[in-house]
Amino acid sequence: MVNPLYETDFYAWTLEQSTLLKQGNFPCLDISNLAVEIESLGKQQRQELKSRLGILIGHLLKWHYQPKNRSKSWRVMIRNQRREIIDLLAENPRLKSYLPTAIHKGYQTGLDLAVLETPLDYPDLPGNSIYTITQLLDPDFPDDLHPQ
Repeated sequence: MVNPLYETDFYAWTLEQSTLLKQGNFPCLDISNLAVEIESLGKQQRQELKSRLGILIGHLLKWHYQPKNRSKSWRVMIRNQRREIIDLLAENPRLKSYLPTAIHKGYQTGLDLAVLETPLDYPDLPGNSIYTITQLLDPDFPDDLHPQ
């Protein structure tokens, strides 16, 4: 059975499905669309991890390759993205298995960010990530990130 709310008022559909779940009214659930949306939620978590890693890597590249232009905003962005990534992984431990792929994909976004926001160009930067998972998640990396 097709649920018209799914196509016409997604928010109302989510409220309806939530109510049906809480009531245990399983026969009335829109199972096929619920399955699609649950799968989509998982993909969104992976996308968020990849996106945040891209921003983190972009700012780390700027930090390493433009030491004379370092700013407080770069430092804050590195700290903020790292904290959000760590929180995301704590809330979704299974995402840790996706980290190598997310870093690989996120590196391209980070590379684009560094090229866009600095005088650097693609040949000036490594083609693949120079950062390990440990470094990316380490609040004390790089050593000179924290003001003395």
